[in-house]
Amino acid sequence: MSEDLCPCGSGKSYGECCEPIIKKTAKADSPESLMRSRYTAYAKHEVLWLRDSLEVNQRKDFDEKGARVWAEQSEWLGLKIVSNKIDEQLNKGLVEFVAKYKSGGIVRDHHEVSEFVRKNGDWFLTEGKLIKPEPVKKEISVGRNDPCPCGSGKKYKKCCGA
Repeated sequence: MSEDLCPCGSGKSYGECCEPIIKKTAKADSPESLMRSRYTAYAKHEVLWLRDSLEVNQRKDFDEKGARVWAEQSEWLGLKIVSNKIDEQLNKGLVEFVAKYKSGGIVRDHHEVSEFVRKNGDWFLTEGKLIKPEPVKKEISVGRNDPCPCGSGKKYKKCCGA
């Protein structure tokens, strides 16, 4: 096992963190550890783990070629876990995370909330929902006698400012 730092950001070596989970010599002990192993699988191009860590019913929709292209054509810059929750009684968990990567020379954030289920002691990803970025709001400073920004041609005070 290699001793380089694990891409998931845990501060541990790859060999003592995500590699045993990806190589199936250890189980993910929580939804967060499974999420970290999935991020690491993208960084290490371990596409089969991305499929195998999905809940069985989700595997039919897995796009191996697309996942491989995304993994290999991206530079994986870091993972931030925003929150994680486990319901032990229901064997379910949620992990909100932001994966930072560079693709086509542009740094991007993949912000998602992923749902996990535990079956027979193993955690699996069941669904991921993207979190869209907040739109950038541009403050417009309009004087009372300026033209209205709505485009009506009227002064602001006689239009939207009324």
